[in-house]
Amino acid sequence: MKLLDGKTALVTGASKGIGRAIATRFAEQGANVAFTYLSSVEKGQELEKELAEFGIKAKGYRSDASDFAAAEQLVNDVVADFGALDILVNNAGITKDNLLMRMNEQMWDDVINVNLKSCFNTVKAATRTFMKQKSGSIINLTSVVGIKGNAGQANYSASKAGIIGFTKSVALELGSRNIRSNAIAPGFIETEMTDVLDPKTVQSWRDAIPLKRGGNPGDVANCAVFLASDMSAYISGQVIQVDGGMLT
Repeated sequence: MKLLDGKTALVTGASKGIGRAIATRFAEQGANVAFTYLSSVEKGQELEKELAEFGIKAKGYRSDASDFAAAEQLVNDVVADFGALDILVNNAGITKDNLLMRMNEQMWDDVINVNLKSCFNTVKAATRTFMKQKSGSIINLTSVVGIKGNAGQANYSASKAGIIGFTKSVALELGSRNIRSNAIAPGFIETEMTDVLDPKTVQSWRDAIPLKRGGNPGDVANCAVFLASDMSAYISGQVIQVDGGMLT
């Protein structure tokens, strides 16, 4: 039996990278998968076809999770289309890095809205469904920089630290209804974004990690499957670092 058989998941920002890996791993494990994309329309359409090949129901939605009304409509549409919602993964996120002295208000607001406010929006929208069925697993993607901070990423670090506080608060509020809320904090994950970086720089980062390698999106996706499944039925309010020991 697959770990997520019979469950329905919603993954935001799934057209590429970590989000795509999570959606794919969920489908492999038997979950029906709803996912969102925004600008990457073609990639979103391709992913829908790829997920359906696992024999599950898959549907992509072009939606902006940082928009409160759009997030509410998204969850309503998913419940209507799939008949259920058991797992919510908040993965959508952006970076607009700069030193604080050069960071403008728009750069701050955009990152906070997409990374942090979107979590509030989707969890708020899904709570009624989760409470009615007295079950649900919420998985929010934070980052190791939300734990330790990072120069040039005050906005991103603040948004990811906010996700940790939000995740723990939701776990305390909704735990009595058998609704779990956890966060995953990836470290240095090698994706298409890191492919364009200087190889020597990337290798120096790998060398500084105890496991001596960067992570891959599948490493994060495996953790998400665990938190989405009944194997983690007594785990809530936690932040799990997927970082190869980097912050140890």
